[in-house]
Amino acid sequence: MDVTTWYLEQTDPGDLRPTREPRVPVDIVRAAIPSPEFNRFLYTAVGGDWQWTERLPWTWQQWMSLLDRPGSETWVAWRDGTPAGYVELVSQDDGVVEISSFGLLPYTIGQGLGGHLLTTGTARAWDMADRWPGLPPTRRVWLHTCSLDGPAALANYQARGFRIYDSRLNVPGDEDEGSTPGPWPGAMRPLPGTR
Repeated sequence: MDVTTWYLEQTDPGDLRPTREPRVPVDIVRAAIPSPEFNRFLYTAVGGDWQWTERLPWTWQQWMSLLDRPGSETWVAWRDGTPAGYVELVSQDDGVVEISSFGLLPYTIGQGLGGHLLTTGTARAWDMADRWPGLPPTRRVWLHTCSLDGPAALANYQARGFRIYDSRLNVPGDEDEGSTPGPWPGAMRPLPGTR
């Protein structure tokens, strides 16, 4: 199966186009204590059905090295005390911030949370230097998505003001594209009382 990867960016805080408030109440809070266990849970819970496998072999120390450095932040959306999605931001050189992970847990898809979470996460990327003395002001926010991600991913990024600056066609090897990393393949059904 051919996979297209798109690289998108914003180069000015004014590029961000906020969305309306979600249909359901949600709180977005920074996970201020680095926790490899929690971030790995979010990574598998969100990416389980979208072929997110790159970080699965990471050790605890590799996760901690990413999370415990200046300018690394995880913002978590909570719905009634339950994780609903997250945005992981990683500061790079010269005022560049990458949205390295973004997505929703399966039970929240279709509830209008994605645009709101992306709006909040992107705004936090733009004001990251306010929370991290010594980091330069953000001058660029970028991310990548691919054709294996959720069907609304690319449209959501573009609707929030991200522009495609590059795309690449990758031809995966013989790996099994039908399997998912978990935690529970096919967990796309809503929880009781969520819809």
